[in-house]
Amino acid sequence: MKVLGIESTAHTLSIGITDGGRVLSNIIDTYSGGAEGLIPRKMADHHANVFASVLAKSLASAKANTNKKTSAKLEKKLNKKINTKSSAKLDFSDIDIIAFSQGPGIGSPLSVGIAGAKYLALKHNKPLIGVNHCYAHVKISERMCRMDKPLILYLSGGNSQILLEDDNGYYHILGETLDMGIGNMFDSFARAIGMKKAHGGALAKLAEGGRYVPLPYSVKGMNLVFSGLQTAAEKAAKTHQHRDVAYSLMETSFAMTCEVTERALFLTNKKHLVVCGGVAQNKRLQQMLK
Repeated sequence: MKVLGIESTAHTLSIGITDGGRVLSNIIDTYSGGAEGLIPRKMADHHANVFASVLAKSLASAKANTNKKTSAKLEKKLNKKINTKSSAKLDFSDIDIIAFSQGPGIGSPLSVGIAGAKYLALKHNKPLIGVNHCYAHVKISERMCRMDKPLILYLSGGNSQILLEDDNGYYHILGETLDMGIGNMFDSFARAIGMKKAHGGALAKLAEGGRYVPLPYSVKGMNLVFSGLQTAAEKAAKTHQHRDVAYSLMETSFAMTCEVTERALFLTNKKHLVVCGGVAQNKRLQQMLK
């Protein structure tokens, strides 16, 4: 069964195609707000402007990968080299279902993805399925790791939560941020120090080789507080090298996250942990959790 999925919850428009769990294509185009930040209306305009080209690339890439067992590295190269004007594209007659992120997310960019999904479903007479953004993060990670009901650490731009699924399929929040998501904190700090690419990935690169600068550490039982840490980091950036403060911001926030995660593992007696969400890509976080 081939599913075409559309993701537009924030600054990235992504259109991918899967077949029985195998990823045939995953094309992304990201809006970068720079120092002004991520303005919802501008994100929506970006998604609307690139929607057709991202869709064409995804269909073409899926066609190229359909009859091949490609490695992730080769698939990435194929996706970059796709000619959007090529006629060798997967046809919508091959698509069985169209899915889209229905939230949570930022309203304006979300509306572009939803409108695009509805249009394609009506035009090609395909079933349309809305997907919860957070639930998808968790379930994709569980499936990839082949784990059943592990402890879940969900870290993204807007979310920082420790979750547990019960036997009835309901999720319980064991701990969470009391103010802002850890990813939003990284993005906000990156903008505050004038980074052109103001996001966590760029901040992690800046932090390489940094030296520790003392910053406030705030854990409330199973919950986290990041706003004071961000304010202190912005103040420290006025008198210290940005690289050192970026390093310290990540070290401190990740140490806080590891503390509550360790406590949750002890309290639940879980033996496995799944880390998901955009911030889960951070190599230093992965190292500390191990």
